[in-house]
Amino acid sequence: MRKYTPFSAVSRRFWFGFSSSSSISFSPNSRTLYDLFHDLYSPFSLQFLPHIHLISSNIVVFISVFQGLCGLRGVYVCGILGVWRFVEVGGFVFMRNLFKYRCCFVFFCLAFQVWASLAANYVATDKILLNCGASSSTTDTDGLVWTTDIGSKFMVAAENSLTSEADTQDPSVPTVPYMTARISKSEFSYRFPLAMGRKFVRLYFYPASYSNLSASDALFSVTAGSYTLLKNFSVAQTTEALNYAFIMKEYSINVDSEALNITFSPSPSGKNFYAFVNGIEIVSMPDIYNTEDGSSMIVGADVPYTIGNDTALECAYRLNVGGSDISPSHDTGMFRSWSIDTAYIFGAASGVTETASPNMTNKISSKVPDFAAPVDVYATARSMGPNAYINLNYNLTWVFAVDSGFSYLVRLHLCEVFDNFTKINQRVFDIFLNNQTAFGGADVFAWAGSNGIPIYKDFVVVVPVGSGQQDLWLALHPNTTSDSNYYDAFLNGVEILKLSNSDYNLAGPNPVPPPKQEVIDPERVRPSSKSGNSKNQTAIIGGGVGGGIFILALLVGLLVCVASRRRRQGKESSASDGPSGWLPLSLYGNSHSAGSAKTNTTGSYASSLPSNLCRHFSFAEIKSATKNFDEALLLGVGGFGKVYKGEIDGGATMVAIKRGNPLSEQGVHEFQNEIEMLSKLRHRHLVSLIGYCEENCEMILVYDYMAHGTLREHLYKTQKPPLPWKQRLEIGIGAARGLHYLHTGAKHTIIHRDVKTTNILLDEKWVAKVSDFGLSKTGPALDHTHVSTVVKGSFGYLDPEYFRRQQLTEKSDVYSFGVVLFEILCARPALNPTLPKEQVSLAEWALHCQKKGILDQIIDPYLKGKIAPECFKKIAETAVKCVSDQGIDRPSMGDVLWNLEFALQLQESAEEAGTAMGGMEIEDGSFDIACGGKKDPNSSPGFDGNVTDSRSSGMTMSIGGRSLASEDSDGLTPSAVFSQIMNPKGR
Repeated sequence: MRKYTPFSAVSRRFWFGFSSSSSISFSPNSRTLYDLFHDLYSPFSLQFLPHIHLISSNIVVFISVFQGLCGLRGVYVCGILGVWRFVEVGGFVFMRNLFKYRCCFVFFCLAFQVWASLAANYVATDKILLNCGASSSTTDTDGLVWTTDIGSKFMVAAENSLTSEADTQDPSVPTVPYMTARISKSEFSYRFPLAMGRKFVRLYFYPASYSNLSASDALFSVTAGSYTLLKNFSVAQTTEALNYAFIMKEYSINVDSEALNITFSPSPSGKNFYAFVNGIEIVSMPDIYNTEDGSSMIVGADVPYTIGNDTALECAYRLNVGGSDISPSHDTGMFRSWSIDTAYIFGAASGVTETASPNMTNKISSKVPDFAAPVDVYATARSMGPNAYINLNYNLTWVFAVDSGFSYLVRLHLCEVFDNFTKINQRVFDIFLNNQTAFGGADVFAWAGSNGIPIYKDFVVVVPVGSGQQDLWLALHPNTTSDSNYYDAFLNGVEILKLSNSDYNLAGPNPVPPPKQEVIDPERVRPSSKSGNSKNQTAIIGGGVGGGIFILALLVGLLVCVASRRRRQGKESSASDGPSGWLPLSLYGNSHSAGSAKTNTTGSYASSLPSNLCRHFSFAEIKSATKNFDEALLLGVGGFGKVYKGEIDGGATMVAIKRGNPLSEQGVHEFQNEIEMLSKLRHRHLVSLIGYCEENCEMILVYDYMAHGTLREHLYKTQKPPLPWKQRLEIGIGAARGLHYLHTGAKHTIIHRDVKTTNILLDEKWVAKVSDFGLSKTGPALDHTHVSTVVKGSFGYLDPEYFRRQQLTEKSDVYSFGVVLFEILCARPALNPTLPKEQVSLAEWALHCQKKGILDQIIDPYLKGKIAPECFKKIAETAVKCVSDQGIDRPSMGDVLWNLEFALQLQESAEEAGTAMGGMEIEDGSFDIACGGKKDPNSSPGFDGNVTDSRSSGMTMSIGGRSLASEDSDGLTPSAVFSQIMNPKGR
């Protein structure tokens, strides 16, 4: 028998951990019904009879709270109270006959506990789950029952519609409600009798072939009452653009009559177009988004925005910031989905996650309506981190793609979760939306009145009219004017909802899929026809037949060779710890973490990797190569994870092994994209990917080992000997050749987007190789001048024209490379916030010195007297042109390469002629204030004292008077070989 702790020891906290002086908490450390049941069954149970009255007293307090919270539901609580009073009065008799009635008692108490745990959730008066096209009622994975629409009372005007099953099922697609659909080439409608009030309307779509109809021909509009929800909507195009297998659209609509009509109308512009829907869900909801009190302010205008019953909303994003996904069944009764936020964080500055301390009680504030968000949203958060210096030099930023020409409600969920925040002015920060101050000096403790009390703040952002989608930026930065105790900022959750316009419209354009990824392979196979039906192909002439037979014979021969090679490798691997061979790359269904593609809907990612060959390593091989991930072999730590030095092929090949961290903000999408990029690119001056491992939910990449690390390690913040000028120039030429190949060496231009000295690696022969293609993107087509895309890159290297216009060209790489040239010359960081304001940015300071004719005074003192004047003039001229403000004024990468090679010839000619480099004198003291390469005598060895590490060299830029995040996010420690994978999007 388990030892029983006297109930008086927990008298102030009844079964749920509830006390009359605290808020409701479901503490795992509190006594539960199970504890009480166990004790009641024991022979000593009668000794606890005097405590029943104390228990009932707690129940009275419990019920009084719930009567206030639940309104009419208190009637049912009173009934339970009456039963409990009966138990109290007849307690002795009940105890005496406990074994006779124990089943009834256990059932009653369990029912009470379940009811009480659910009482805090919203109870929907209307809940309709319609599995369109299903033959009978079905149950989904959450246990919810979906009814069929065949013969349903909700069907109206559907005479010409059909029901059909999807021809194929993607493994990531749930069967309910996505595998059946109602389809029609003419308009069809549903009519739902509903009580008046707001409803969540959720529409489910899976782009498949139904009844031999092409998924690409599904083009239709959807209306709900007087609101246009979708117009000329293409499910196939949307899922392709977002890399989703299926999607769900969620709306909040006020029903002011006795029914809601939802109509699906095929586009009239083509006879083959049809409409379809897989599932419809309607759930009643409280007025949690209405702001008729004027509490929502328009950002930048400082005027209130009213959201009334005539406004419909579409959920664009709903994120549990710093936490995990929350499924609909774990919401507050309204079946909302909450996603993780890592896919939307800008750059590598992701801050740190916070979790409520064990003793922190989540309190309920009168300022927050019931059901605003689940407890799990308020119990986790993302903050900037514990280092005040770093926090002052970057913004914690999220970026969201939204439709142009609409207003958006941005709701920020906030709750101080730490016990040590006990007064106002401890953590104060500024909130920026689209580079405008939404709120300055936000103090969550002051708003809530205490820690542990959840609140939210609403803002309205007006997105100007434009084509396609635009980015909505949310950024947080410590407030420096309040003199708070901590320079930090945090966020628990965020919701972004599109607001209907004056025409009752919520429909936006279909997102545009990225350009098709090309395989850089001279033996590319011509793609098949759209229909894939060989019977419809034109007859092939005799010569083509002969060629086909030849190709077939060649393929058979290749297969024989591959099979033979695999047999040999199998034998070798049994004798040694060699590779497992070359296998088709297939990561479908891998669930390491969520993908990073931004989206404005809910769905599921589908695998998009090509079928290129890439070496596959087993996890056992990786462990053997790294000696079970021995920390002594650690080369560095980046945003993706740790990088180890390893040996493969029985020790014959040295490699760098990058192991993904499951807690990283980067996930399977970045992992796949890095493999796609590097497996297709082969060049002397591009880093080579050897293979990958995905066993045991691991994400591991294997690269060529770069013996001399990064270029930056040899310029500053290092104890390594400085590089000679000629060697620096040769390294710059090598990097330029790699970038020139990306821009011109393939069918489509590839823009790197993150050129910097930590992404230029050096092998054992000091050959420069460009690395880290995480941000790389396919360049514009021949008939376009640029690619419109979200701004990504590292501050200090970021093209200002790209930053302003969000239009990416290869000239953005040229700008970044110009900064690299100045780093090579000056041996200082691209950004150094410890210097005077005019010297913080290396590019701006170099241009300033060039205009004054004193550029030679800020170069690395080590190079004094070692650069030929003609060579210096050519290098300086090239670097200055590269960092021109306008892209049209910058040279191409080919011209840059030519200038560098010419400068090398000038240097070599001067050395051969014996003319001293002393013609370019440098004053000894002129470098002190301008170059970060000058060592601080008080700094630790190997560092300049200005920046503690590579992640702290950021700054906060001011654009139009607004603070904007900026960070030189290298990601790796100084000994690292590879810089981190960012949020990849590209070729």
